[in-house]
Amino acid sequence: MLEGALEKMSVQPGKASGDPARFSLRLRAGAALAPGEQAADLNDLLGHHLDIEYLGSISCSYCGRATRKSYAQGYCFPCFRKLARCDLCVMSPDRCHYAAGTCREPEWGESFCMQPHLVYLANSSGPKVGITRCGHQTGRWLDQGASQGLVILSAPSRKLAGLAEVALARHISDRTDWRALVRQDAPPVNLPALRERLRSLVLDLPAEVAWLNAEAPQTLRYPVLSYPQTLKRFRLEREQRVSGRLLGIKGQFLLFESGVLNIRQHTSFHVRLRWGDATASTDTDDQMELFST
Repeated sequence: MLEGALEKMSVQPGKASGDPARFSLRLRAGAALAPGEQAADLNDLLGHHLDIEYLGSISCSYCGRATRKSYAQGYCFPCFRKLARCDLCVMSPDRCHYAAGTCREPEWGESFCMQPHLVYLANSSGPKVGITRCGHQTGRWLDQGASQGLVILSAPSRKLAGLAEVALARHISDRTDWRALVRQDAPPVNLPALRERLRSLVLDLPAEVAWLNAEAPQTLRYPVLSYPQTLKRFRLEREQRVSGRLLGIKGQFLLFESGVLNIRQHTSFHVRLRWGDATASTDTDDQMELFST
């Protein structure tokens, strides 16, 4: 049994080519700044019963303050209003206002936004375009549940990468359909060919943005036994408890027989985590006796 505040799942590529990625469910111990963190290796729990019980409280992932509602995936309202990482431009990088001198946290902006970024193509629920910092692309694709990824452009800052993304998004989606993501594996896409098609269509990129030609596409796999038959999306504040046989992990989704749970959406929720034998009874009380302590 583990207890604490949910953090975004950490993920690492498989050790060998063709191996599925490895996911850990992390629980922050107490307040955000308190030492200590616990984690459960989810790959080892595939096929077993997993029980996630919401304990009724949320603590800000930045300051540790108790909050009745989670803002911007894990923050209290005061932090949501003051932190640059919660600003609208994080979700819409083309609207970055650092150069105007109005960034909420200029030092954070320097370390995060004013750094080299990449524009990529990924195949999650279908082909899409996105951006990430240099060196973070594989983790970004795994975090999104993409089965393929290809870096296609480089940019000296997040804003310039965002402007390129907007230009490309006129011809290709920049969204992921969560229903398609958790329903099946996406059909393979020829990403280099798609890159060349976009190159011929998009002629108005910022001058500082450069096409990349030597990058090779990457294939990613996920630990999934089977996909759920029911596409219900669980919410801990509504259900209070999500329990069932763990079928798989894809992106930030846990796949159960009766639905899916988006862990990122529940960042900073205090939960109690239990797991047990896959042959556990369907009766809740009987299951609880089998969960490990």
